[in-house]
Amino acid sequence: MSFKDNIIEDMKSAMRAKEKKLLGTIRLLTAAIKQVEVDERKDLTDDDVLAIVIKMVKQRKDSAKQYQDANRQDLADQEIYEIGVLEKYLPAQLNESELEKLIKQSIDKIGAQGMQDMGKVMGMLRPQIAGKADMGQVSQKIKALLQT
Repeated sequence: MSFKDNIIEDMKSAMRAKEKKLLGTIRLLTAAIKQVEVDERKDLTDDDVLAIVIKMVKQRKDSAKQYQDANRQDLADQEIYEIGVLEKYLPAQLNESELEKLIKQSIDKIGAQGMQDMGKVMGMLRPQIAGKADMGQVSQKIKALLQT
């Protein structure tokens, strides 16, 4: 069963269970998937769907922070709920030590000497950790390791 099929099955289950809030979030995800399929005129792979989920989680995190800054906790709570629903479609997150180990391996493999090699390290890491770690945090860790 593909990633997209799994999402559609979850949507059907939410409909049967009459879970309106969950159903709404899954419908947002399926709408985003269909939009990309229509725009690009192709069936999406599991990696493409994963990229959409990652993008949606990032958007909701940004929105939740803005709502909290504006004292709109009700809207922030909705975004946080949607993040929780979407994150269950992401692969298991890497812990700090696993992430640092992968970064160090990439730095050693490339022979990175400083900040000028950061793009090469990120390029090598991105396929390995897609969806398993926040790329902003990965970037900060690479910077810290390359500056030492």
